[in-house]
Amino acid sequence: MSKPVLFKSIHIGNLYLPNRILIAPMCQYSAEDGCMNSWHLMHLGQLALSGAALLTIEATAVLPEGRITYADVGLWNDATEAAMRIILDGIRRWSDVRIGIQLNHAGRKASSEVPWKGGGQFLPSDPRGWQTVAPSAVPYSEDAPTPTALSHHDMRDIREAFGKAATRAASLGIDLIQLHSAHGYLLHQFLSPLTNRRDDEYGGSLEGRMRFPLEVFDTIRNAFPSERPVSVRVSGTDWVEGGWTLAETSVFAQELERRGCSAVHVSSGGLHPAQSIPVGPSYQVPLARGVRNAINIPVVAVGLITSYEQAETIVATGDAHMIALARAILYDPRWPWHAAAHLGAQVRAPDQYLRCQPRRYKHLFYENASR
Repeated sequence: MSKPVLFKSIHIGNLYLPNRILIAPMCQYSAEDGCMNSWHLMHLGQLALSGAALLTIEATAVLPEGRITYADVGLWNDATEAAMRIILDGIRRWSDVRIGIQLNHAGRKASSEVPWKGGGQFLPSDPRGWQTVAPSAVPYSEDAPTPTALSHHDMRDIREAFGKAATRAASLGIDLIQLHSAHGYLLHQFLSPLTNRRDDEYGGSLEGRMRFPLEVFDTIRNAFPSERPVSVRVSGTDWVEGGWTLAETSVFAQELERRGCSAVHVSSGGLHPAQSIPVGPSYQVPLARGVRNAINIPVVAVGLITSYEQAETIVATGDAHMIALARAILYDPRWPWHAAAHLGAQVRAPDQYLRCQPRRYKHLFYENASR
C-alpha cells in the first residue's frame, strides 16, 4: 500500500517537516502579565509528543495593549521572553518537534474577558481593560467600546513592536513565525472594508487596505533570520456582504508570496458579528483551495477537520498541502498516532512511550523515533 500523503514529508521554506499535520495556535488565556507559566508547559508539552510535525504557540501579543485578554501570552519585553524560554527549554529537552509562534495584535477586539467568564469587552476605565485601537474608530458591535483610530506614529510603533517580537522569537530558537492577519484582529481590520474606513494611503482601495499588513510582514521578514520561514494566517472571507472576499485574499496571498512568505494558513471570519458561517466538516477547505490555486507556496487548511480519511483526502486531492488541528487535538492529543495507525503509516513517539504500541500496529512507530 502506498504511503498516505498526510504522512509524506514537506518543506515550508527551508524547514523540513516529517508529515503534513500541524498544530494550530490555540489561545489558553492563562498567562500572567504576558508571561507563560506551568500551564503552558503542560499544554504545549503534551502536544509536543503528539507526532504532529509543527507545534504553533498561541496568538502572542507584541504589545500589552495588543492582547485579546489580560491573560494572553506576550513577547514584548525581557520578562515575557525569559518566561517563554523556560517553557521551550522544557519541551525541547524531550521533543524534537518543530515550534512556531503566532504573532498578533488584537486591535479593536482587545481588552476582553477570558471566554469562560463571558468574553465581553471591558471599558477602558475598567481595571482589567484598556483603550483599544483600530484602523478606524468603528466598534465591533453597537454595545462595544469605540476604538481609537491609529495615527501614522501609532502604526510605526506597532510595526516596530512586531519586528522586536520577531527578533526575540529568533533568539528563542523559534523555527517559524506565523503572522496573524485573520479572525478580526488588527491586520484583518486593515484588510476589510467593513472596518477600514480610512481616507489616507492605508485605506480605500485593496492596495491601500493591504499596505499596513504588508509593511508589518516586511518588518518581520527583515527581523527574522532569512533561513527561517515566515507564514501568514488569513481569513479567506468575512462571511458578510460587502466584506473581505476570497478573491481579495488570493491577491493578498500573491503579494505575500512575492515578498518572501513561505506558507499561507487559510481560516475565515471573526471580523463582524453579522457573519453567517456555513459551519460543517471541511467548511473552510474551499477557501484553502482557492488560495492554493493562486500561489505557489504551501497552503494550510483548518476548520472542523476531525477524521483521518477527511484529512488524507484534503492533502491527497491537492486542496491544501497541509492540515492544521486545534480543538480536535485538544480532545485527542494523540490524533496523529491514531491517524497513522488507521492509514497504515508511521509516526514519531518518545522512547518512553514505545511500549504502548498495540500489537496490531507493530510498525506504527519509527525506530529510534525520539532521536
